[in-house]
Amino acid sequence: QVQLVESGGGLVQAGGSLRLSCAASGRTFSSYTMGWFRQAPGKAREFVAAMTSGGRTGYADSVKGRFTISRDNAKNTVYLQMNSLKPEDTAVYYCAATQVSAYSDSTRLYDYWGQGTQVTVSS
Repeated sequence: QVQLVESGGGLVQAGGSLRLSCAASGRTFSSYTMGWFRQAPGKAREFVAAMTSGGRTGYADSVKGRFTISRDNAKNTVYLQMNSLKPEDTAVYYCAATQVSAYSDSTRLYDYWGQGTQVTVSS
């Protein structure tokens, strides 16, 4: 069982930056593929970024070049650095974990989810 707790959300102006953190419980964090997803009001949850245990990363086209996912296995934490934020990035951001070792951008393959943290970007 893995518990995930996100933090770092908030209100920021367009063009600004935020760094989200996701702290995970459990002794096998380093073996999990970690992902970030987001859900805007009235929309389906969508993939943002993921990082495998081996360090492979992947990003949604809408955030490539602006967002960076990273992890610190010693701290059981995964991060999402978000730069050049746009109003369309406004959403609740969720951290997720899966024991599937391959990179995945599908919500169906993630077993554990955090409660989410709100990111609001004003224009």
